[in-house]
Amino acid sequence: MAGAEEQRFDYIIVGAGSAGCVLANRLTEDPSVKVLLLEAGSRDNSLLVRMPAGVGTLIKGKNPQNWAFTTEAQGHLNGRKLYWPRGKGWGGSSSINGMVYIRGHGRDYDQWRQMGLDGWGYADILPYFKRSETLETGADDYHGGDGPLHVSTGKSTNPLYGALIEAAVAAGHQRTPDFNGRQQEGFGPYQLTIKDGERWSASFAYLKPVLDRPNLFPRTHAHTTRLLIEDGRCIGVEYAHDAKSPPVKVFASREVLVCTGAVQSPQILMLSGIGPAAELQRHGIPVVVDSPDVGRNLQDHLDVLLLQECTQPITAWSLNKGFKQILTGLNYALRKQGLGRENFLESGGFARSREGLDRPDLQFHFVNALVQDHGNVSAERDGFSLHVCQLRPESRGEVGLTSPDPFAAPRIDPNYLATDEDRRALRQGLKMARDIFAAPPLAPYRGPEFKPGAAVVSDDEIDAYIRATAETIYHPVGTCRMGTDPASVVDGELKVRGVAGLRVVDASVMPTLIGGNTNAPTMMIAEKAADMIRGRAAPAPVEVELA
Repeated sequence: MAGAEEQRFDYIIVGAGSAGCVLANRLTEDPSVKVLLLEAGSRDNSLLVRMPAGVGTLIKGKNPQNWAFTTEAQGHLNGRKLYWPRGKGWGGSSSINGMVYIRGHGRDYDQWRQMGLDGWGYADILPYFKRSETLETGADDYHGGDGPLHVSTGKSTNPLYGALIEAAVAAGHQRTPDFNGRQQEGFGPYQLTIKDGERWSASFAYLKPVLDRPNLFPRTHAHTTRLLIEDGRCIGVEYAHDAKSPPVKVFASREVLVCTGAVQSPQILMLSGIGPAAELQRHGIPVVVDSPDVGRNLQDHLDVLLLQECTQPITAWSLNKGFKQILTGLNYALRKQGLGRENFLESGGFARSREGLDRPDLQFHFVNALVQDHGNVSAERDGFSLHVCQLRPESRGEVGLTSPDPFAAPRIDPNYLATDEDRRALRQGLKMARDIFAAPPLAPYRGPEFKPGAAVVSDDEIDAYIRATAETIYHPVGTCRMGTDPASVVDGELKVRGVAGLRVVDASVMPTLIGGNTNAPTMMIAEKAADMIRGRAAPAPVEVELA
């Protein structure tokens, strides 16, 4: 047990994920403050974390880096309970994700500004994206050149990634060299959080370089059980190593910063008495602040897959089957060479499912493998996949409690496909994916359609396939919504309404889901929050052109 003098800090950060690692770095730049970083999981020392190809194993099921949650039965998805991987340990979900660097469309953030959230428009937040980033090809109007997060383009020589782009262009889509630049719409190479063949998670970028700072105190296997609130102020945190261990109390003289993501941040607030009064009373939790929107407004990208057999042995199955998989791991572990350096996801695109939209509402991820059930089901044949997800779903779900036990998993109900528009967009996206796979540039590699299969043609048949197979693509947000209205959970400075000394800093504060992968935006939010917390002036807005 640490001594009493070690139990008081200026700031306590709950969660060493994508946001928590950023805050740990930026707040400890001030040597006069002491920062405690609490993480329920372990350090991220696994070879599977460091090796980009390890994503295929980490994402599949419960492991030291993955909470592996399960949703409630989904009424519009044939009553299925969906598997929800979420990152655990240093780096959080940035340690198990696909390493795709996407910021979303600039108009997503302008929409936040139009909702009254001053300082959150694209011109305002672009400097924070740039501050966080080192783009390997150099800085420009849209990209940074000296930030902690290394961003690269894929290095694979496999011809399928380029063929996918050419097939999309042949099918009528635009070509886009940089999804994070002037024009998001179109198809092209993905930018990746990979540096010199290693996953460049938030932990590698922000936390590990500053572990020698004497004012940073990281603790692992420290599961937060509740926030300590006295007289309307959050004064600290209670945590335990496991359900059988005695709780430990630690105190913050300035602020507590909750950074545990869209699933667990609302859970921690509710366990601490901040949330919908009826929900708290149902579980015997005293109500500190009746905040009815805690856990509400859950949004996520639902994903459907088009699977195509490949006529050539150049996909992940042939390249890694049997003993080859062991050789891939050894080659990477000993020499940091070979297929272990790849994420098998190096191209994709954005498109509009209908006329009249001001930005793309569909995203496509191309994978050099037949991906089924998060990689848990193997087709044992060569093939490639095109993930199709709707970027701005109308459906809203919620996160609640299953128990007052802080070690119990929360209740997750995304309420997928609750509207006609959501169903139409995914259906149209699958049709567009088929048009791309049918284009001539993929002819040298194209075998039969594996799923849904050539017999699935009508809208009703496509809808049935979506209901039976659609899954998350891992982008939940919104459950501690930022807003200017009294019902919002946090204000524009991410301060929790009704409790002093407490902020939420992670993807849960997004009022609306952005159009793309959510890891880079979460780190941007933390970069901006660090300035707010330290009382530093925000950088001057940067106006750039958007297509």
